[in-house]
Amino acid sequence: MKKYQRLAQQMTDQIENGVWQPGDRLPSLREQVVNSGMSFMTVSHAYQLLESQGRIIARPQSGYYVAPRAVVQRPSRPPVQVMRDEAVDINTYIFEVLQASRDASVLPFASAFPDPRLFPLPQLNRSLAQVSKTATAMSVIENLPPGNDELRHAIARRYALQGITVSPDEIVITAGALEALNLSLQAVTEPGDWVIVENPCFYGALQALERLKLKALSVATDVKEGIDLDALAQALQNYPVKACWLMTNSQNPLGFTLSPEKKAQLVALLTAHNVTLIEDDVYSELYFGRDKPLPAKAWDRDDMTLHCSSFSKCLVPGFRIGWVAAGKHARRIQHLQLMSTLSTSSPMQMALVDYLATKRYDAHLRRLRRQLAERKQLAWQALLRHLPPEVKIHHNDSGYFLWLELPAGIDAGVLSAMALEHHISIAPGKMFSTTDNWASFFRFNTAWGWGEREDRAVEILGKLIRQLLN
Repeated sequence: MKKYQRLAQQMTDQIENGVWQPGDRLPSLREQVVNSGMSFMTVSHAYQLLESQGRIIARPQSGYYVAPRAVVQRPSRPPVQVMRDEAVDINTYIFEVLQASRDASVLPFASAFPDPRLFPLPQLNRSLAQVSKTATAMSVIENLPPGNDELRHAIARRYALQGITVSPDEIVITAGALEALNLSLQAVTEPGDWVIVENPCFYGALQALERLKLKALSVATDVKEGIDLDALAQALQNYPVKACWLMTNSQNPLGFTLSPEKKAQLVALLTAHNVTLIEDDVYSELYFGRDKPLPAKAWDRDDMTLHCSSFSKCLVPGFRIGWVAAGKHARRIQHLQLMSTLSTSSPMQMALVDYLATKRYDAHLRRLRRQLAERKQLAWQALLRHLPPEVKIHHNDSGYFLWLELPAGIDAGVLSAMALEHHISIAPGKMFSTTDNWASFFRFNTAWGWGEREDRAVEILGKLIRQLLN
C-alpha cells in the first residue's frame, strides 16, 4: 500500500470510529503535512482519494469537511470478461468525433495530446534550424530504417538507466508511436488472426485491427487494477491468439499503471502461451512521484515483447518521432517500414539528437510532470465543484486523463454532441471499445492551462448532465 493510501485509510478509520463527525472541518493540507510528516503531494493524493470515495467534500475557500453521510459508490459496471469481434468496425465513429473537435474555438478536453505550450519549442526549433544548416545529401540515407544511429544509442542508454538492456540494433525509429505499434502488429500477425486488447483500450488499437483485418478479443479491464489476468488466461486458452496489445503505464483512457507484480505475471502468462506482447508505453515519462515505473518488457527474458514509445506526449508532438525496441523482429519491421512510409523524417531525427545532446531533457521532464500534476488537480477540483454528485470521477496518479462515469442510462455520446454546441469537446467511452459497455463514460484531458474559460466550460458540462438526468 502506498503512503497516500495508508493516510487515506487512517482517516477513513477515524471517520468510521467517530473521531471526525459528518460536517466536521478536517485539517488543511498544510496542517496534515505537518501532522503526518508526509509530503504535500502525498497528502493531496490522500484527500483526492477520500473525496473520490465520497467520504469528504471540498468547499472553495473553506477547506475539507467530512461528508454529511457515507456515500456508497456503485461499482463500475463490468464488461463481459472476454468479448470477441471478428470484424472490428469503429473507424467511422472515431473519425467523426475527432473531426468535430478540430475547431480551434473548441476547448479540447477530448484531445489525446497535452498542451503544446508545455514543451520547449524554442529550443527544439533552434535544434531544427541548426541541423538544417549542416544537413548533407547523405543525411537521408543515414537516417533510413532502422533510423539515426545516434538517436538509437541515446534511446538505448535511457533503457539502460532503468536496468533494461536493449541494443541500439534492436531499435527502429518510426513516425510516432502509432507507426511503431502498427508495424509491430503487422510483423507478428496475418489477416484473420486473433489479437487481445483491453476493454476499454486506446482507439488506435481498434483502428489498427480494423485496417489489418484482424479479429479482436476485448478483455475486461479495471479502472484501478488493469487487465483481468484470469479473463486473459481464459482468452489465451480458448483462442489461437497471436498478439496482445496493451498499455501497462498510464493506460489510455483509464489512467492506471499496472503493479510490478502484475506486469511480471502478465509477461509470464503470455510467454507460456507463446503470445507476443505489443506494449504501448507512450505515457511512461508522465508519472507522478519519484520513481519511474518499469515497462512490462523489464520482465521479459524470452524476447516476446515489442516495446513501443515516442517523444510525442512528453517532448514534441509535431516531430512525430517514436520507436520500437523490436528484438528479433527488428529486421522484419524495417522491411515493413521501407514498404510503407520509407523512413522517418531525417531533419526531425537529427534535431532530436541535437536537443538531447544539450542535457536539458530530464529537467524538462521534471517540470512537465509537476505542471501536469498541478493541472490535473485543478481540473479534478473543478469537476467536483460543478458536476452532479451522481457523476463518478476515476482519478489516477499519472498522466493527464480523468475517466468519468455518468449515471446509468446517460449516453456520453449524446453529452458530447450537446457539449460541442457550446464549443466543448469530450471523448465518449464508445471510442475506446467495440462494445456498448462504456456508453455512459467519457475521457477528460486535464493537461490544458486552467482559467476562467475552462472553469466555465466545466460548469456548462454540469448543467448539460443535469438536463440529461432530468
